[in-house]
Amino acid sequence: MSQIIRIGTRNSELALWQANLVQDKLQSLGYKTKIIELSSIGDEILDIPLHQIGSMGVFTKTLDVAMLRGQIDIAVHSLKDVPTQLPETIVQAAVLERADVHDVIVYKGTEADLFAEGATIATGSLRRTAQWLHKYPKHKLTGLRGNVNTRLKKLQDHSWNGAIFAKAGLERIDLLPKKHKVLDWMIPAPAQGAIMITALESKSYQDQQSEILKACAKIHHKETALCVRIERDFMSTLEGGCTAPIGGNAEIIEDKIVFKGILSALDGQDQKVVFKIIDLKDAEKLGQQCAQEILNNGGDVLMEEIKKVIKK
Repeated sequence: MSQIIRIGTRNSELALWQANLVQDKLQSLGYKTKIIELSSIGDEILDIPLHQIGSMGVFTKTLDVAMLRGQIDIAVHSLKDVPTQLPETIVQAAVLERADVHDVIVYKGTEADLFAEGATIATGSLRRTAQWLHKYPKHKLTGLRGNVNTRLKKLQDHSWNGAIFAKAGLERIDLLPKKHKVLDWMIPAPAQGAIMITALESKSYQDQQSEILKACAKIHHKETALCVRIERDFMSTLEGGCTAPIGGNAEIIEDKIVFKGILSALDGQDQKVVFKIIDLKDAEKLGQQCAQEILNNGGDVLMEEIKKVIKK
């Protein structure tokens, strides 16, 4: 394939790290590539909480438009930022092998200060806020937006006790501070730690776009793709288009799928949790089934309450 594959990416340090990872993988297979940097709405609007501007898609729309206009051939995304419904003619070209799925809290001062009554914790995530408040109801949660570097700086510049991050993001750009704790009790966002490549669909097995899809397929990790599909099916079935405090994690252990899912009230006081271990061969509908179990257990009422608050 003589064509240069144009790789679209956001221009944050983490996004560029991810794009360079894809570039390295494709170039190691003999493909020519070029990285094209773009700025997203989510990167530019930092004074409004994500759920108020519609968190799903704010980091991906710019790249979608560039692809539809023919400015890029593929786009590299943090998969947890990608809407479950892709735009028409845009398809998943590959999912890379996943990194660590956990959240971490980066803190200042001592651990005793961090967990003391009245501590202030920063995060821009409804999911992280709700799960933290469930465990530490006497803490104060404050909003935090921006790329990884910006959020770390804001933590240092404010009197907060700590801020919550995805461990994978900090590790990828070598910014994980010594003062951190892994939150192994917190259920991560669906697809956290995974990278997705999108591309235009192909209408022929012999056209240029087909060759691009074949190139991406060579770096696809099917086990990660299965797990994140289960998690995203879970989220999609619960949400109905509404941003909500939803966590989900699927893991393959030998010939089993282990899944944990959660829907939380915004204040964390009410939680609907599901836990399943099933045979790998029976995993096709697992995400939808787990979501339906939560909905049948009062999750439908909880979702309606969440939607009313978010729409205000």
